[in-house]
Amino acid sequence: MQDMSNAPMPPGHRLSPLVIISAFLVLLGAGGSLLIRVYFVQGGQSLWLSTMIQVSGWPLLLPPICISLLLRSRRRDRDRDGGYSIADDLLQPRLVGAVAVLGVLFALACYAYSLGSQALPLTTSSLLQATQLAFNALCAFVFAGIRFTPFSVNAVVLLTVGPAVLGVGPSSSDETVSGEGSRTAYWAGFTECMASAALMGLVVPLFEVAMSRYGRRTAPAGGAFTGAPPSYVTVMQVQAVMGAAGTVLCLVGMAVMEEFQAVPREAATFGLGETSYCLVLIFGTVSWQLCNLGIMGLVACSSSLLAGIMLALLLPLSEVLAVVFLHEKFDGVKGVALVLCLWGFVSYLYGESAQKKMEAQKIKQQLAMKTDLESGAP
Repeated sequence: MQDMSNAPMPPGHRLSPLVIISAFLVLLGAGGSLLIRVYFVQGGQSLWLSTMIQVSGWPLLLPPICISLLLRSRRRDRDRDGGYSIADDLLQPRLVGAVAVLGVLFALACYAYSLGSQALPLTTSSLLQATQLAFNALCAFVFAGIRFTPFSVNAVVLLTVGPAVLGVGPSSSDETVSGEGSRTAYWAGFTECMASAALMGLVVPLFEVAMSRYGRRTAPAGGAFTGAPPSYVTVMQVQAVMGAAGTVLCLVGMAVMEEFQAVPREAATFGLGETSYCLVLIFGTVSWQLCNLGIMGLVACSSSLLAGIMLALLLPLSEVLAVVFLHEKFDGVKGVALVLCLWGFVSYLYGESAQKKMEAQKIKQQLAMKTDLESGAP
C-alpha cells in the first residue's frame, strides 16, 4: 500500500499567509473597542458617529485595491499572452449585492454595540460580545448546514451561561461608570450588546455563504479561478463594499438625528480636548477597519469559526485594556463570566479541531483504498 503520510491536507488545515495576515490585522485592531468607550466616557454622545467610526475606514483600502488590480492584470497579461483585464478580478454583481446587504446589517450591529458601549463598561460589553460565537454556531447550523458536536453544544451552553452570570450577579446592579448606575440602564445596555452579538453572529456565517456561492470565479481557458480560495484583493473589495453600504446608513442616521451639527459642540466639550477628540475618531476608524478587514479575510480564506476564535483572543485583551486605561473594576462576577466564556471558546475550538482531524484521516483512508484498487487493477 502506498504511504499516504505525505498526502495533502484539506484546505481547512492550512494556515496560509493570507490567514496569518488576517489574524494579525484583527490583533492590530484590538484598540477599536477601547477608543469607542473612551469617546463615550469623555463626553461623546453621537451614536451614529460612533457607529461611523466602526464602518467608515473603507476608503483606506482603495489605494491597495487599485495597485493590486493593476499588478495582477499586468502579470496575467505577461504570463498568458493577453486575454485578461482588470474587470476579471472585480467582484461579480451578485456578490456585490449580497455583501452590500450584509454591510447594512453589520452597521446595525455596530449601532447596537454603540448603544451598549455607551451604557456599559468595556469589561462588561466585551464579555457580552463573546456570545457572538454561540450565535455564529447557531446561524451556521441553520444557513450553512454546519453539524453540531458535543463540544460545540457545550460551547453554546457556556457562552449562554456566562452572560447570564452577569445578569444575576451583584455587578448587574452596581455599575456606576459615567453615572449610569440604574438597573434599567444596565439592562438596556445588556440587551443592546446581546443584540449586537446576535447580528454579528448572523452576518459572519451569511458572509461565508455568500463567498462560497458567489466568490468563486470560473476563468476562461483553463479555469484559473475555479475552486481556488479568494485572493486578498477580493477580500479588500468585499470589505470596501460592506463599509460603503454601512457608511451610507450611518450618514442617513446622522442626518436624521442632526448629529452633524453636534460634532463641533462635542469637540469643544470633549474631556481630553479637541485635538484628542479628532485623534480618537481617526485612530478608532483605522483600528476598526484593520479588525474588520482581518475578520472578513479569515472568513473568506478559512472559515467563520476561525474568525470567531480570533475575536475570542481579543476578549482578555479588551479586559486588560479597560482595567489599565479606563480604570474599570473587574470583580469576581466578571471573572467567573470570563472563565466561562473562554472555556466555551476552548471547547468549541477543540471540538472543531478534533472533527477536522477525523475528516482528514477519513480522506487519507479513502485515498489509500483508491490507490490499492488502482494498483490491483489488471
